[in-house]
Amino acid sequence: MEAVEDIVIVGAGIAGLATALGLHRLGIRSLVLESHDHLRTTGFALGIWTNGWKALDAVGVGESLRRRHNRLLRVMTSSTISGLRTAEIPLSAMGPQRDHEFRCVQRKILLETLEKELPSGTIKFSSKVVSIEESGYLKLIHLSDGSILKAKLLIGCDGVNSAVAKSLGFKMPAFVGRFGIRAFVYYENGHDLEPKIFQFMGEGVRYGVIPCDDKTIYWFFSFSPSSHNEEIIDNPPKIKQFVLSKLGKVADNIKAVIDDTDLDNMVLSPLRFRHAWEILWGNISKSNVCVAGDAFHPMTPDIAQGGCAALEDGIVLARCLGEALRDRQVMRSEAKGIEEEQEYKRIEMGLRNYAKERRWRAFQLITAAYMAGYMLQSNGKILNFLRDKVLAGFLAGQLPRIGSYDCGMLRTP
Repeated sequence: MEAVEDIVIVGAGIAGLATALGLHRLGIRSLVLESHDHLRTTGFALGIWTNGWKALDAVGVGESLRRRHNRLLRVMTSSTISGLRTAEIPLSAMGPQRDHEFRCVQRKILLETLEKELPSGTIKFSSKVVSIEESGYLKLIHLSDGSILKAKLLIGCDGVNSAVAKSLGFKMPAFVGRFGIRAFVYYENGHDLEPKIFQFMGEGVRYGVIPCDDKTIYWFFSFSPSSHNEEIIDNPPKIKQFVLSKLGKVADNIKAVIDDTDLDNMVLSPLRFRHAWEILWGNISKSNVCVAGDAFHPMTPDIAQGGCAALEDGIVLARCLGEALRDRQVMRSEAKGIEEEQEYKRIEMGLRNYAKERRWRAFQLITAAYMAGYMLQSNGKILNFLRDKVLAGFLAGQLPRIGSYDCGMLRTP
């Protein structure tokens, strides 16, 4: 049995749901395929800077998310070697915009908020894509249950292991040489952390502790693995023990956050990224197919922009498609001959405009994230000195500048 859909989005993550909601706000229906039987919340939380909030406001969910997450006011970095504070900058004084907004948002709440705004039936769970074929102006999407979908437009938001990205010629993302641990802690009676981004660096590790709200704290820890670290893979007790042993000189309340973390609330994974030159020369879109989010620009988490960039993608992609399909917002499945060809060309044009607008932005973000991670986690006396005396403050100042980008609204003026 072959069903026909106008727009198929693969992946119900941040990029997929933001794109679907952006299209919905423009009156354009889409179908989202999710391989799991539920929304995936791996990673627990993510930082959202000003650019991400502009995108969330564009689809009308910013205010509801703000009410559930505290605004953080300062960025503080410290050396784990000396225990001294190396930089502390108020977000209100950073960069040209002067009023930066940063909140640490729980991924589950973000995805559920986006899903709630979509029409019933938009997401089809337990729908894993196994292969993609061409059939004239359509794409044939083969699912693991044996069913086939025909799509006039295919959007890949299916993460770092994207089947859609592979069909466009992208290679698998490269291992950056580091692992990341992400976790969260819930305090029934509240925690005592100030509304700040707490960052710590030294001896080849980097970690951060960030409050989401009055009761929830998110933390991350990244490190370069060695043969001695192999035993901690898939072993939560050893992961926790390893992190505690590498914290260095930090305050007791920071150590307590890691110590209070339940073993089920930690995840370890390799950090991967797409080489920047692939973004410059690769096929972000081709005919009636494109990619967004981690399928497009997987990056290291060192500048906290992966989720924000995915939200930007969703707005820009929905806007470009809305403009291309402005005269026929509801694509007719019965279109034949010349009508079908014109429709295909409009879709192709919209995707080309999206790729043109997003290519350089993605290149900048991937490059900035990679360089930040390399500099801040390198080891050695000279690099430690430069990191603590120069780079910590420089990065703290660059984060809001990168995050001041405005992806625009869904409709052009």
